Amino acid sequence: MRIMPETVEKYREYYFDTVKKLLLTPSPSGYYREVMKVVKELAEAEGCVFYLTRKGCGVITVPGRDRERAVGACAHCDTLGAMVRSVDSAGGINFTTVGGPSLPSLDGEYCTVITRDGRKYGGTFLSKSPAVHVYRDSGTRARDCDNMYVRLDETVKSADDVKALGIENGDYICFDPKTTVTESGFLKSRFIDDKASVACLLTAVHIMHDSGFVPETDIVMLVTMYEEVGHGASYLPRDIESMLGVDMGCIGDDLQCTEYDVSICAKDSRGPYDYEMTSALV
Repeated sequence: MRIMPETVEKYREYYFDTVKKLLLTPSPSGYYREVMKVVKELAEAEGCVFYLTRKGCGVITVPGRDRERAVGACAHCDTLGAMVRSVDSAGGINFTTVGGPSLPSLDGEYCTVITRDGRKYGGTFLSKSPAVHVYRDSGTRARDCDNMYVRLDETVKSADDVKALGIENGDYICFDPKTTVTESGFLKSRFIDDKASVACLLTAVHIMHDSGFVPETDIVMLVTMYEEVGHGASYLPRDIESMLGVDMGCIGDDLQCTEYDVSICAKDSRGPYDYEMTSALV
């Protein structure tokens, strides 16, 4: 099935609706239940079989004419995030990162702390020298885990006040995605890596279902939840002849393509990808 430009335009609204649902659902690596509920509802609405692995990754099967064979595609729905490390005597939250976020970019960013029983509290990432009016080093102090904290949007003056809210060490801290779709059609958000790709796969499923297209073989789509910490699609649920990974592809300064093209990765820092598949794609 070839996707033509007019098809892309026809399903543009579905895509943006889907990607916004994903982006607005918190899902730092390992925190999968909320976002997988969204993925499950979207997949099952298209007549697909969906199940969760024990690891919390979603598996979507699009039935094909030959049910004995399968090809695969994968994208990750986990994002960068943080976790409560400790609470200081004044009620500030010290944190540790989940994945590798650029901490200077988080200074002043809003966030949500999620407790084990599902309560959510707003907060802000701040430098420990936040105000230029007070701290001479406010502009020069390092922005790292030792020199930043989370200030809760609650009246707390001690560690006990924070504990009374149900917040404990190990609770997830989720960054505000700041999701916006501009009038000119651009999507601006944190976590386009890689929820935009998951939305692409779900939109492809929607197009196939809407048009009545049945693929030659089963298509198994794996939506992983641990890519940002290094072990996303480390397991495949069944014999799959080939696997296409869809992810954010940064464009290097000296490469041929632009941000308006699909970036086909011949290799990454760890080595080359399958030669036959990349040859077919380019």
